[in-house]
Amino acid sequence: MKIVIIGPGAMGCLFAGYFAKKKQNDILILGNSPRRAKRLNENGIKIETEKGSFSVKINATARASDINSPDLIIICVKSYDTEKVLKTIEPILTKDSRVLTLQNGLGNLEMMSEIVGTERVLGGITAQAATFLGEGYIRHAGIGETVIGNISGKLTVSMRPIRELFNLSGFPTRLTKDVNSIIWSKLIINVGINAISALTRLQNGALIESQGTREVVSLAVTEAVRLCKKKRIKLSYDDPIAKVESVCRATASNLSSMLQDVLKKRKTEIDYINGAIVRQAKSLNVPAPTNLILTDLIKSIESSFSLQA
Repeated sequence: MKIVIIGPGAMGCLFAGYFAKKKQNDILILGNSPRRAKRLNENGIKIETEKGSFSVKINATARASDINSPDLIIICVKSYDTEKVLKTIEPILTKDSRVLTLQNGLGNLEMMSEIVGTERVLGGITAQAATFLGEGYIRHAGIGETVIGNISGKLTVSMRPIRELFNLSGFPTRLTKDVNSIIWSKLIINVGINAISALTRLQNGALIESQGTREVVSLAVTEAVRLCKKKRIKLSYDDPIAKVESVCRATASNLSSMLQDVLKKRKTEIDYINGAIVRQAKSLNVPAPTNLILTDLIKSIESSFSLQA
């Protein structure tokens, strides 16, 4: 299988590293920096795990024109870059190419379907966690299930080899007929972790160790769940707050992606996570004051980046 992973950040390097380790597929990382692509080609990817570390050689490029007839493209960029990336790769897709998003937040699946066609698009979630330590250097900070589906709800033949790719590479993966439920179920978890960790600078596990942060997690999640009930979205777990807390424990040493962005003074995905809850709650007249405050505080931090030396 010819696989292109777009975005050489923490999650992109995680998937590329484990896929390349199996040496059964043709793996290419596409980024936007020729210098970074050169360094990845020279140095490969290094991944730290609880059982030690390993390194693999990898092919990388900054030119979409270097891609020829990909079987699978995995989008690992921030949600605010999705549209630009899709327009870049659309000309090189074949009718059999599949484009998979495991990104955080809402809206990516719909945008992808509009630009490259519903028949090509797969979406889902992953509970794998990775911390970016340097160019091509990450820590595998949490292990969990990956779930993949499509908007139509059909389990197609073309999805099976993708599931096997992930499973054989060490990522427990299953297919679903209700990808919308899965995406919202992951969104609820991100709502309870990302912004709060970014504001407090705490690792995931520490969020449930103090009464203060634990209470804010509960308030944010409760508002999002209230919205789900209004939209008649069935979540994949019965107790959302207990689920968020279990994820915090399972990824205790991980720095959330939003915290990593704030520490690097980069734009966050707040508009696609807590901000998405605020927008949809407002349209349905559902109160979401905690998520509004979290969104406004993160946006205030983002605004401060340009003022800092």
